[in-house]
Amino acid sequence: MTEAKKFNFKFPNITGVQTSIPLETGSIIFVLGANGGGKSGLMLQLSNQNPRDSKRISAHRQTWFTSNALGFTPADKVQTEKSITQYDTISKSRYSDSHHNQRSQVTIYNLINSQNERARKIAEACDSGDMELAKKLSKKKAPLALLNSLLKLSNLPLEISVQEDERVFASKNGGEPYSIAELSDGERNAILIAADVLTAKPETLFIIDEPERHLHRSIISPLLTSLFIKRPDCAFVIATHDISLPLDNPDGSVLVVRECKWTANNIVGWDADLISSADNIDYQTKQDILGARRTLLFVEGEESSLDQHIYNIIFPEATVMPQGSCKEVERAVRGIASTKSLHWANALGIVDADDRTDDEINNLKQDNIYAVPCYSVEALYYTPYILEKIAMRSAEFTGGDASEYIENAHSAAFKELEENKQRLCARLCERKIKTQIKAPNWKDIQAGAEFKIEVDTKTELEHETQKFDDFVKANNLQALIERYPIRQTGALTAIVKALELNSRTQYENAVRKLLAEDEDSKIYLRGMFDDLVEALSPEQPKPAEERATEKEATAA
Repeated sequence: MTEAKKFNFKFPNITGVQTSIPLETGSIIFVLGANGGGKSGLMLQLSNQNPRDSKRISAHRQTWFTSNALGFTPADKVQTEKSITQYDTISKSRYSDSHHNQRSQVTIYNLINSQNERARKIAEACDSGDMELAKKLSKKKAPLALLNSLLKLSNLPLEISVQEDERVFASKNGGEPYSIAELSDGERNAILIAADVLTAKPETLFIIDEPERHLHRSIISPLLTSLFIKRPDCAFVIATHDISLPLDNPDGSVLVVRECKWTANNIVGWDADLISSADNIDYQTKQDILGARRTLLFVEGEESSLDQHIYNIIFPEATVMPQGSCKEVERAVRGIASTKSLHWANALGIVDADDRTDDEINNLKQDNIYAVPCYSVEALYYTPYILEKIAMRSAEFTGGDASEYIENAHSAAFKELEENKQRLCARLCERKIKTQIKAPNWKDIQAGAEFKIEVDTKTELEHETQKFDDFVKANNLQALIERYPIRQTGALTAIVKALELNSRTQYENAVRKLLAEDEDSKIYLRGMFDDLVEALSPEQPKPAEERATEKEATAA
């Protein structure tokens, strides 16, 4: 077995002490860090430490072609490569390129030349009568065929071909060939990276800065992975902002670059650590690289439901995603939590409290799923605080008396709710009773255990009815709206009519307008979601159990 070639990779840390990074053929190192942290400077230093073996693909590279034909002779190509190599040693090459027109031409020249060289060797073997050698050489995949294979694996349905006068064409999905100059930026970028790697000599150190430029991760991730597999005789150092790339290649190492130290116009040290898995990247670095943590807030309902409309306004720091049912919300949040090493997203959920028990609500909270602090989302729209704000706005528009509107709305709501008292209380008892019934499992049944159900529904309903009456006696509309399924009654329509509005839709639109314009109203509703608001903090989220413990300690 051939011994791996070792490359130089050293740099001073912030205090000036030299740090050595192990790097040899077969190595893959991803360099992650915030903009301005010194990644490009570090890549330049690495290139200069390995001038004969390295090939740089810079972040500010040009990806377009002036035409699909070669623009220089073999002698021109050799001289151009020398000039590019010399230019890449200077500090200016970190941010500018005086050879941007020639680089893509050199890459295409090497691709065509490697294709022709293979054909020449096969022809020479045939001419000499060595058919065994010719067969052996022909079994090795041609560079263009290999390139086309990689493009397909990378979700790019392209086929590259070289036709008359050494002109390079592309065709998509078997269609008519057209000049590669007409390809998109992303397509050209993928072709140039792949061609550079496939045509390089063995034991090349590739230094690639931001390979994801112009490319969706569904393309660049499989492309890089395929190139790593095809060229185990080379080494790769990839500077990127896409944290998914190292996650997709767990065999690679990760060099986390936090900052650099400047003296005059030169970098004299880096704060960097080599780690073996992207899972171990610290929170602050991830936040610097990707910006604030992307928070996904899964809610019940559809795109046009009350849920999404109101949550978009009161939780602007999150991306609200309706999921339909509460079960779908729970499934989405838990699914993302179970694959947290594969993404950089904070998943939270909101479900209706319905008539869940305190234990059920607390269990959901441990999974970052929060129950609306009322039976359903309608209670947020029709809570007395918001109702009174809308009454005052309605009075300003109609010239009516806001106090009268509020009194009428309360009276109408109480009337409708009392008329539906037995049904509302029975519905609440139904869920409570269901939770009390524990069915036997198969082991109990096999053991011959007896199972009898005895439910005192009458007493349960009496207790619930008494609670309802107590709320009415205390004139506590807030408690009634929070505890019972008010949307199943005419109470909401009665409130709207009392405020002299045309429909529930008009009222609910007015509520959303109020929340967008009145910060106090927004703060009021956010205050009903105490634990959720804390979980939505831009700081690194803590597990619900840890937050609960901290609260208890503070209270004590």
